[in-house]
Amino acid sequence: MPLHARIQRAVRQLIVDGALGPGNRLPASRALATSLGVSRDTIEASYAQLHAEGFIERRVGSGSFVAQITEFTPSRRAQRNTPSPGQPPNLSKRGDAMLGGGGVREHLSPRPFAHGVPDTRAFPLPLWERLERQVRKELGTQTLLHGDPQGAEPLRRAIADYVNVERGARATADRVLVLTSSQQALWLCANILLDPGDRIFIEDPAYYGARKAFTAAGLECVHIRVDRQGIVADEIIAAPQKAKAVFLTPSHQFPTGATLALDRRLALIEWAARHRTWIIEDDYDSEFHYAGKPTACVQGLDANDRTVYIGTFTKSLFPGLRIGYAVLPPQLVKPMTVARTLLDGHTAPMAQLTLARFIEGGHFGAHIRTMRGVYAGRLEKLALLVRKHLPDVEPRVPAGGLQMPCVLNGDLSERAAVDAARRVGIELLGLSALHHAGNGEAGFLMGFAAYTPLEIESAVRKLAKTLQSVR
Repeated sequence: MPLHARIQRAVRQLIVDGALGPGNRLPASRALATSLGVSRDTIEASYAQLHAEGFIERRVGSGSFVAQITEFTPSRRAQRNTPSPGQPPNLSKRGDAMLGGGGVREHLSPRPFAHGVPDTRAFPLPLWERLERQVRKELGTQTLLHGDPQGAEPLRRAIADYVNVERGARATADRVLVLTSSQQALWLCANILLDPGDRIFIEDPAYYGARKAFTAAGLECVHIRVDRQGIVADEIIAAPQKAKAVFLTPSHQFPTGATLALDRRLALIEWAARHRTWIIEDDYDSEFHYAGKPTACVQGLDANDRTVYIGTFTKSLFPGLRIGYAVLPPQLVKPMTVARTLLDGHTAPMAQLTLARFIEGGHFGAHIRTMRGVYAGRLEKLALLVRKHLPDVEPRVPAGGLQMPCVLNGDLSERAAVDAARRVGIELLGLSALHHAGNGEAGFLMGFAAYTPLEIESAVRKLAKTLQSVR
């Protein structure tokens, strides 16, 4: 930075901080130059810039003075209004709810047994890079422009084709909204479909990201218990409190792993049609089903168009992709798309178009089939090792997904187990906190997809040794 600019900034900061008050005379340029050992021209250049910015006044024959307007500089206002260190920020009710909820924090560098993380080391990165180069070569600077807020048409078409074939959905490209994540889709549903104070039925236990999104939007979450066949639909149908929506994870209920029974799906579809309520279906990791054939999604069974189907590529491909989507009832496409423009505008076109080719070329399906076999083997390995090395832990092997719920049967507390594991570099998600009252079965989730069999065995042995020391 030029010397005159450094001097000018130093003097300006003294004025802003209040060390030089309004009306104070500045040193004469010749005297200040002599004091600093610089040329007078350097000081004159500094003073000229301060004068141009309005920080000082220059009076012929009198000298240079701090301008009176600096009485109202930001630093002076801050000195009068700065809250004490312990004083909470002045937020809106919604802001307080978001801050109090803690947000949704993801693992930047996952370690065993962080849940919901796919194996990124097995992703065919060279193939992805080749497809990306093809897109850039063919479309050039078009990929650098703003994208369609609803999503690139090739990707919307590819998503619709995929969910129709693999998930039994009823989708067309014009009903697909491409987003940055399933969490963004939940936020849109909470704020576009419901008003603050409205009720929403939600699974208990439930996915924490959904509960936080609904709470932050000012909704009243009515918790409905989950059993081995998913959410108990009869309690929703018989509930004296009516709600405007129900949130479901029907393929692999989070965190229990239960699959919602067909009769309950049909009952909820009929209930939603009768009361003109919404079903929000989060199908977050349905690609990975290991026992039997996966059940068709609720949206595909709903002929009444009351279901919002949410999917994501974060779990199936890699978290850094930041692409999710929603298949919407026709009447919600425009309002949801318009609302999305107020958030982030659009999803990056380059990533969308590369993903479209990845799906259209059959590479997505091939990758899913490969990883489904890999993950099934890792789940089997984890369950075997838990039974062998953790006598007080009961694994409840799910039919699919990327994590396995485990229940504590001994006198070891959940909090002690989770804290002890974290101290030795092992990540567990406690189960009880995922229940509304925080009093569910003590246990934890163990993610397995991102870790090799050797890494899983090493971590289980370390966990066993750690838990023995805290019994």
